[in-house]
Amino acid sequence: MVTNEGCSVTIERKSTILRRRLGRRIKRLRESAGLSLDDAALRLEKTRSSLHRYETGESRVDVHLARSMMDLYDMYDEGLLDEVREALKPRWFRVYSPEDMGYVDVETEANLVREFAVLNIPGLLQTKAYVRELLQTSAVRRTREELDNQVKVRLIRQRRLTSEEDPLELITVIDEAALRREVGGPEVMRAQLRHLIEAAALPTITVQVVPLRPHSAMKGAFILLSFPEPDEPDMQYISYSTGSLHIEDQREVAAAKLLFERLHSEALSPDDSQALIERVNAELYGT
Repeated sequence: MVTNEGCSVTIERKSTILRRRLGRRIKRLRESAGLSLDDAALRLEKTRSSLHRYETGESRVDVHLARSMMDLYDMYDEGLLDEVREALKPRWFRVYSPEDMGYVDVETEANLVREFAVLNIPGLLQTKAYVRELLQTSAVRRTREELDNQVKVRLIRQRRLTSEEDPLELITVIDEAALRREVGGPEVMRAQLRHLIEAAALPTITVQVVPLRPHSAMKGAFILLSFPEPDEPDMQYISYSTGSLHIEDQREVAAAKLLFERLHSEALSPDDSQALIERVNAELYGT
């Protein structure tokens, strides 16, 4: 963790949401058994700091250690073992080695994404051709395989917007400038804007557009992620040209939520936003 202008920021995530969730569970077991961190660490033959890392999700708990904890705490919980096994499984995206692995990891566990997009159409709403063109024109050099893998990851992430088993809700506010910035030529943009209009009709997606005028978030784009577990705090994600920030300080996250609500009120309604997207498409691409 480092501090950047008063923000608590994780530059490189050392734990996943799954491990943090598991850590809170084993901490509750210890507390229910009436054992302090020091007492439990001694009896588990662990240092206090190492047990603390397990309980915060910084270190991985294996099945053997989980069984030892349940024996010590005199509480058998098969669900805990299932959660340990799940947390130890390789994540689906690792085979593709995505460049934004930390974000993909967190988004995979989220059930709600709120995104303010300025420069480009939000990733979850991009067409295959639009994604590929963005990646090809970026400053990052990629092999053909790396480029293909980045595109695949983005398209796989989008499946959750129509999934019944593992749905993801997206609420996005888009600066009109992103609609007008041509990526990949007229045909790519025409298809992208059509796709955006069609996606906005899905029950899991809300699209609003901020017209070309000053607004509350002139400093740039950001994403807010929320999770189904009530004890998992919301998170803010900001991407920039040479990296990204995962902001977990809840004062900063709360401020970002208020900012998003202001943008929501400043933006056109979903119906008026759709009409604007259609007008932009007709104006620029004749359709």
